[in-house]
Amino acid sequence: MSAHTYITVAVISYLLGSIPFGYILVRLFMKQDIRATGSGNIGATNVARSGAKGLAISTLALDALKGSAAVLLSVEIVQNGFGYSKELQAFAALCVILGHCFPVWLRFKGGKGVATSLGAFSILMPKALLVALVIFILVVAATRYVSFGSVLAAVGMPIASYFFGMRDGALVLLSVACLVIILKHSQNIKRLLAGNENKFGAAKA
Repeated sequence: MSAHTYITVAVISYLLGSIPFGYILVRLFMKQDIRATGSGNIGATNVARSGAKGLAISTLALDALKGSAAVLLSVEIVQNGFGYSKELQAFAALCVILGHCFPVWLRFKGGKGVATSLGAFSILMPKALLVALVIFILVVAATRYVSFGSVLAAVGMPIASYFFGMRDGALVLLSVACLVIILKHSQNIKRLLAGNENKFGAAKA
């Protein structure tokens, strides 16, 4: 595949990912800047902390949808004549997650990529995603730490993908995407290690 193909996928996926739905919805319906609430994150978990559960659910759905759309639409647009490419899909997934985490519209300060990866990975590796979701649900149910569940799910996703047959460049790209998610949780990890990470439902993260 040509460099032009990858550049096109990168641009489409990044721009889709960079749409800050959490920020837009809270600004539109609550006349507030979600970045001034709780952890300051633009994702669904922090939107829920603002007290607007309906907006949080909408943010989660829209962030996941843009992840799925990037993998489906960008690859469909440029892949005619090239055949099926799991590596190109993984590249789209990485780029849409980067767009969410580092949106150009918010000076590259975005979310942590969990909901967006949920949508992207549901198309890329649905069976492995189910494993990651089980890890997330069990950890959050046991500890009420959303960040801990997210990090462990991100660790488990490439491992599960390998066991479900993903190899080579596609696995590397998926692993990098999961690493981005883990790195975006670096402050949460520090607080978890220090024993002062707030549990889900608290005012701050």
